[in-house]
Amino acid sequence: MIESVIRWSLHDRILVLLATALVVGGGMFSLKNMPVDAIPDLSDVQVIIKTSYPGQAPQVVQDQVTYPLTTAMLSVPGAVTVRGYSFFGDSYTYVIFDEDTDL
Repeated sequence: MIESVIRWSLHDRILVLLATALVVGGGMFSLKNMPVDAIPDLSDVQVIIKTSYPGQAPQVVQDQVTYPLTTAMLSVPGAVTVRGYSFFGDSYTYVIFDEDTDL
């Protein structure tokens, strides 16, 4: 079978060159018009919740803001990981979702 393809290619050189030119032209056209994302986003699908509680100690912020918010975010559909951080007057809650979740 390969012999017959080679024999046909040697016999019809113009058609082979024309097909090669069409494939190269189509490839160049596709390469020129293809949108390219130079820096892909490889980060997790996540939501960051920042809550301010001015003038309060980190333990008070943890007890009154971070812990209730973190436990409430555990029931969000698609949530994989929920992390809460308390600082002086601020609370940060990170909710990381499944990879299939739309941004």
